[in-house]
Amino acid sequence: MEKSELMFVVLLLISGLFGICDCANIGVCYGRNADDLPTPDKVAQLAQLHSIKYIRIYDSNIDVLKSFSNTGIELTIGVPNSDLLPFSQYQSNVDTWLKNSILPFYPSTLITYITVGAEVTENQQVNVTGLVVPAMVNVRNALKKVGLHRKIKVSTTHSLGILSQSFPPSAGAFNSKYAYFLKPLLEILVENNSPFMVDLYPYYAYRDSNKNVSLNYALFASSAADVIDPNTGLVYTNMFDAQLDSIYFALNALNFKTLKIVVSETGWPNKGASSEPAATSDNAQTYNTNLIRHVINNTGTPFKPNQPIDTFIFSLFNENKKPGIASERNWGLFFPDQTSIYSLDWTGRGNMDISTGTNLTSPNTTWCVASLNASEVDLQNALDWACGPGNVDCSAIQPSQSCFQPDNLGAHASFAFNAYFQMSGASDVACSFGGLGVKTNKDPSYDSCIYATAGRKMSSMNSTVNANAVSSGANGSFCMLIIQKIAVFVSLSVMVIILNTF
Repeated sequence: MEKSELMFVVLLLISGLFGICDCANIGVCYGRNADDLPTPDKVAQLAQLHSIKYIRIYDSNIDVLKSFSNTGIELTIGVPNSDLLPFSQYQSNVDTWLKNSILPFYPSTLITYITVGAEVTENQQVNVTGLVVPAMVNVRNALKKVGLHRKIKVSTTHSLGILSQSFPPSAGAFNSKYAYFLKPLLEILVENNSPFMVDLYPYYAYRDSNKNVSLNYALFASSAADVIDPNTGLVYTNMFDAQLDSIYFALNALNFKTLKIVVSETGWPNKGASSEPAATSDNAQTYNTNLIRHVINNTGTPFKPNQPIDTFIFSLFNENKKPGIASERNWGLFFPDQTSIYSLDWTGRGNMDISTGTNLTSPNTTWCVASLNASEVDLQNALDWACGPGNVDCSAIQPSQSCFQPDNLGAHASFAFNAYFQMSGASDVACSFGGLGVKTNKDPSYDSCIYATAGRKMSSMNSTVNANAVSSGANGSFCMLIIQKIAVFVSLSVMVIILNTF
């Protein structure tokens, strides 16, 4: 093969890499049914601080849209159920809304989806299901007039209650009473390459049927007993996959086999009433940590293995104005002061086990600390790298946190070095840091500052503030990391070819 031909092949490989791995994304819902929340600009800063790249809101609030301008965060915005009637009646209503509420902020504020209505089949007081499709059509037409119909996709969200049957997953079927609006809805989604959006809550499945659903199964715990679908033989290790596959099977039954699914809400309450003993911050941390790992690693489901599943966690904050039982008001990840209710591993490397409360990886009794011979300049550079591009959660070494004292560069660098070392598989090269890192068999933990090992959480799991925007998993980092490494290798090959050509 000629060098020019080889170069062409290699370039094709590079361009194809990003189509090979369609990476799933993790986002967070930003509900605002509360009177104690931070201002939208503070919320935008909080999302950036934690490298949350995708946010779902439930309306088109101008202050929110302004606040997320130039942040790089992609928004899913909503048309509330209360607006479905005017949106479905007159195209001019939607055109005016788009002109006044969306176009002044786009594209500096990135908008990926518009959800028209939310869980309309759950509205027991007013039947608005018949308004959804006409409203969606008008929103899509308005976007088409301004050339945005291919950049902003239109959909609507559903609860699992849209199914008449969800177990076993292979028997998943849509409720026939919704057939009149489902078929045209699904046709519109396919025609416009928009996803089917569904809210999945294993918590409710466990709460309402804990004799049939185990807590381990609902929380993705590795110790959960497998559930086998008797019709297909598919093995389910968690409730999330079972619920998701019931939707896939229901779509298949209607011959909509290629429709993408986005999980528009899921999560676990951090607090509940006395009748809700499973609503705890520990269980919420376990569920969401394992969920993030499951999604970012592109695990897929038994029926759709390796299928990327974009997923939104509910919710950024507790919402003290929501009606209902106590758990309804306590799904948040953050307190109003923007500190964490519990820590989350956004990288997708975490795997929480509810029986031990530990982070499950391979056993390890080796730590990595900073060399006593390292200069302060070199240590500072290495620390900045670890807490930045290295994606280490350095919140524990921030003021008032468990590992801030002693407040010196060597101690802080040791904590960050070890965190990177452990999350990178405790390999020799992961403790190098250009000769600044040293492996040790002596546990450097002290007081409440716990250094991570492969089988133990580090102190930052209990910290409340994640600093320096160190987390990266919210945009599918695991998958993208693989692509980047391959792309670097192929790019170097191209350079060698070019150098040998001249």
